[in-house]
Amino acid sequence: MHKRSSQWGQQLFFLGPAVLFFTLIIIIPFLLGMYYSFTNWNGVSGEVSWVGFDNFKRIFTQDQDFWSAFWFTVRFTIVGVVLSNLVGFVLAYLLTRPLKTRNFLRTIFFMPNVIGGLLLGFIWQFIFVKGFSAIGEMTGIGFFNLPWLGDSTTAFWGIVIVFVWQTAGYLMVIYIAAFSNVPKDVIEAAQIDGATQGQVLRSIMIPLIMSAVTVCLFLAISWTFKMFDLNLSLTKGGPFRSTESVAMNIYSEAFQNNRYGLGTAKALVFFIVVAVITWLQVRFTKSKEVEA
Repeated sequence: MHKRSSQWGQQLFFLGPAVLFFTLIIIIPFLLGMYYSFTNWNGVSGEVSWVGFDNFKRIFTQDQDFWSAFWFTVRFTIVGVVLSNLVGFVLAYLLTRPLKTRNFLRTIFFMPNVIGGLLLGFIWQFIFVKGFSAIGEMTGIGFFNLPWLGDSTTAFWGIVIVFVWQTAGYLMVIYIAAFSNVPKDVIEAAQIDGATQGQVLRSIMIPLIMSAVTVCLFLAISWTFKMFDLNLSLTKGGPFRSTESVAMNIYSEAFQNNRYGLGTAKALVFFIVVAVITWLQVRFTKSKEVEA
């Protein structure tokens, strides 16, 4: 009995503070958000009126701006997840080769991830607006003279470029760790049997690093769906809200239009959609994992 109480005391001592702060910072605000999604609270006044499912009815029947932002976010997620993982994978594969400068190159490619999203967005806004136009004037290359942040199509690809540039280095580190854990004797045996480099990569290395693919896809999906800082600093959702993400739409609804109840209802719908998508992704990629 004394031993059991001692174990409970140790668990309470070590886990108690973490559970307490997780409850205060995550659980309680989430439950309050669920409550406010059924009200018409404006986020400021002390009066909160219960409206039931009216906010959700409005989202699904009247709010075209939300669904435009949702469609933009879905397109951005698909392109951003594929490109960031592809670039990170290729960089990791190349930088696990015996190169003299590979440590230096790993540092260079990882550095953009250290820069905050807002600061990075403002830096790239200057590059798109001033830097590219100056290069275009000097070289006459049409690529640099495009209205990068002034047109809906080019603004979309501008955000994608900055996102991939920022996140690919982080995913590269995860893929490098996975490549480093692939058993060398398995690769050597395949090469002795006559397998080409492409066959080794496709049939041996990729199946053995599927756990890293699961993690990287999960991270990239969560990053792209929640993307807000780059959106705010690069385009502010423009032109004409054509590049507005769901996170920015929720922020505008809650804190600019002072419709906090409607904003939290959108956030709840968005949370459910992202949770389902990430669950399906993890379940699918987990089924492809193999033991070394």
